[in-house]
Amino acid sequence: MKTTVFKVMPGFLTWSLSTALLLGQGTPVQDNSFLMEEAYNQEEGVVQHINTFQRMRGGGWLASFTQEWPVPRQTHQFSYTVPYTRVVGDSVSNAGLGDIALNYRYQLAGSGQTKFACAPRFSVLLPSGDYKREIGSGGVGVQVNVAASTVLSEKFVTHTNLGGTYFPSAKDAQGEKAAARGANAGQSLIWLIRNDLNAMLEAVWSYTQAVTAPGQTRGTHTFFMSPGIRWAFNSPTGLQIVPGIAVPLGVGPSRGDHAVLIYLSFEHPMRKPAR
Repeated sequence: MKTTVFKVMPGFLTWSLSTALLLGQGTPVQDNSFLMEEAYNQEEGVVQHINTFQRMRGGGWLASFTQEWPVPRQTHQFSYTVPYTRVVGDSVSNAGLGDIALNYRYQLAGSGQTKFACAPRFSVLLPSGDYKREIGSGGVGVQVNVAASTVLSEKFVTHTNLGGTYFPSAKDAQGEKAAARGANAGQSLIWLIRNDLNAMLEAVWSYTQAVTAPGQTRGTHTFFMSPGIRWAFNSPTGLQIVPGIAVPLGVGPSRGDHAVLIYLSFEHPMRKPAR
């Protein structure tokens, strides 16, 4: 089936997984990438709520909600992502709940206050999407991803991602089963124009397999360059609100595809500070 860009299918997570700094008035916006992960786990006592919406050429779209928690400190982080999508193809247009992701991430090196940080993630993908309507994988999957973040200078930061996905028993719309694999890689450059205003350029590549017959799959590649901008509103109460917008543009195998991405994050302490 021919679909629009960013289809939810075996092999690749399209959700933006962000992390956090300890909040306070004047806190710089640092941890709110759109298509990439930064290697900064949640600070102790801080929770983040992330909303994204992508509208693709051809009428498809993907909305997602992610919530991230330290467990209980920055070394370990738990999050979950709930996607809701509309898939548009040659002869189908379906909308519904996609495959929910349960994520654990370990702060292997550094933090948001160091020049280098690294955080590997392990995710379990639940078959909550309806594979018969082509908005789910039809089976449980796993994904690993390694995020590395490097401060290049006072004004520039870069992030690198590398990961893979595996569904041992994915299904197509007819219920035929096969093992499906995927891979993803990404690189971004963040320009810190001000503490509360960043320009971004993200480059993301993915390889995805979809079931075509019993025991058989077909692989496809995608590649997008995504310029964007994000800014922050900091409240004296510790609440930080980060909206943003980006325009993913297809390159190479994805030439001619494009999307508009809207991002909105709310980050705040779990409890009110003692007076």
